[in-house]
Amino acid sequence: MDDTSSKGLKTNEQIVKELTKDLESSCVRADDDQHVVSNENVAKSTVSGVESNSFGLDYIEKKSDENDGKYEVDGEHDTNPLNDYVDEDSLKDRELSLSESEKETLKNEAEKHKNKGNDYFKSGEYTQAILMYTQGIQTCPLAYSKERSILYANRAAAKSKCLERESAISDCTKAIELNPSYVKAYVRRGQLYEESEKLDESLEDFKKVLTFDPSHKDANNAVRRLPALIEERNEKLKTEMIGKLKDLGNMVLKPFGLSMNNFELENNPDSGGYSVKFRQSPS
Repeated sequence: MDDTSSKGLKTNEQIVKELTKDLESSCVRADDDQHVVSNENVAKSTVSGVESNSFGLDYIEKKSDENDGKYEVDGEHDTNPLNDYVDEDSLKDRELSLSESEKETLKNEAEKHKNKGNDYFKSGEYTQAILMYTQGIQTCPLAYSKERSILYANRAAAKSKCLERESAISDCTKAIELNPSYVKAYVRRGQLYEESEKLDESLEDFKKVLTFDPSHKDANNAVRRLPALIEERNEKLKTEMIGKLKDLGNMVLKPFGLSMNNFELENNPDSGGYSVKFRQSPS
């Protein structure tokens, strides 16, 4: 006989059963006026009209007038954009079963999301704009590269307003991948690079803009302005590097009664390099 049972102690199986018996009743249930997105429905899509849960957004949509078009996450108003990851592999799988007319329907639905995102953007509701653009990206078939590139570029603009620069840069890059001649995406990414102090990358983007539009005002200004800023930054970095090397040299030379003041760097204008001169008694 099992010693555990004979002493009246509960088995592991009994303990687990008791701990989990109320698990089902603890699950969240939506009220009649709420629509809860479940994991089972993440991959589902409709053709007559794309449902809000068709492409993997994890939110609860409020049906009341005062919350029209706004979303809550975990029962609380979301102050940050939802996860904007787009699983393109799933979109590819979905697209295999769609007819051309169904793709067109989804494209039109994505256009509605984009327009709604534009409205939110114009009214300064940038988080809601990001949500709408994300739904558009998840709705629009991959076959419509130009439409998808616009959605990514618009979402980048909304993210930049939320100071999400790195994510906005990624969206601009995706927009450019989908439409390599998308001037506005290059300009937006160039501006974001400059704001992020990635001056070399910014200069390259604005130079690229001028290959499409030589008269572009912002690009011309940037191409004239950025080289001086890059040189200033490089000089600052060089000064900081020399200072650190000097500190290291002083630490190494100190046991010998010397310091970096015993050595003088002279710039060679012909080669652009430096020569080192030793001074026994530095001033």
